[in-house]
Amino acid sequence: MGMEIPFTVAVEIPFVGDERRKNWAKTVTNVDDSLATGWAFDGEFIATGGIQDVEPGSVVLVYGEKGSRANPAIEARVYTVNSDATLSLRASARGRAWARTLRDTIEDLLAEVAEAPIELLGWNPALIRYTDEAITEEAKRRNLL
Repeated sequence: MGMEIPFTVAVEIPFVGDERRKNWAKTVTNVDDSLATGWAFDGEFIATGGIQDVEPGSVVLVYGEKGSRANPAIEARVYTVNSDATLSLRASARGRAWARTLRDTIEDLLAEVAEAPIELLGWNPALIRYTDEAITEEAKRRNLL
């Protein structure tokens, strides 16, 4: 019955590291366990340091560097996106072995997401607390209006 529109939430993607050095984030959809570098993580890049529309349950990997170009201090964090537009920090790593350190955790999180799809709720009395503008805005975001 038509194309299903993905449900997303507006979530603040943190900025890690120094803006003068490498920094990026991506929603990870697959892990190549034959690799032990950042190339092991497949997914779509998203902007850091601001709001992004991301599907709840998504696994977000955020990477950043501080310090000198020759000897950067690397930090990587793994978050899951909650349906209330918050992030839960699930793991972090520092140093050059960050990718291998996080690889198994990210694989486990992706398996969890695959087993437990996000459940959309039906009407409930809590909706009464939302303004008409908020409900209209959400309906437009879902392309219902």
